[in-house]
Amino acid sequence: MARTLDTLYEILEPVVSGLGYELVGIDYRPSPKNALVRLYIDQPDGVTLDDCTRVSNQVSSVLDVEDPIPGQYTLEISSPGLDRPIFKVEDYERFAGEKVHLRLQGLYEGRRKFSGVLRGLRDDCVVVDENGNEIQVPLSQIDRANLELEA
Repeated sequence: MARTLDTLYEILEPVVSGLGYELVGIDYRPSPKNALVRLYIDQPDGVTLDDCTRVSNQVSSVLDVEDPIPGQYTLEISSPGLDRPIFKVEDYERFAGEKVHLRLQGLYEGRRKFSGVLRGLRDDCVVVDENGNEIQVPLSQIDRANLELEA
């Protein structure tokens, strides 16, 4: 799965950026019957349905030619929304000061979920301020991270 995800980024990032959008991340969920490929795109003025359609048409054509996904799949293009997922390491610094929710792969300090103000990265750990308590969560243990941006 990791190899396919890396291939998808390699193939699709230039297509999305060439259209004038940021590829926020890719959610790839393989399945024997119908895999899911969801791209999150953004731009400074936000993303409209027309933007998603435009990117979908281009990406779909590239995926048809490159054929990196075995079997059938569903392609979805989405804006990151107000609960923007974090995919890239550099985004933990980029969005420092925003509220973040972390879900871990397993337990860390007896917990699987952390929420608070994102303070950035330190020594391969995501630093979160939970009500005045600074917590350092190892980046390698994070399963999913989302921002809670103000509307």
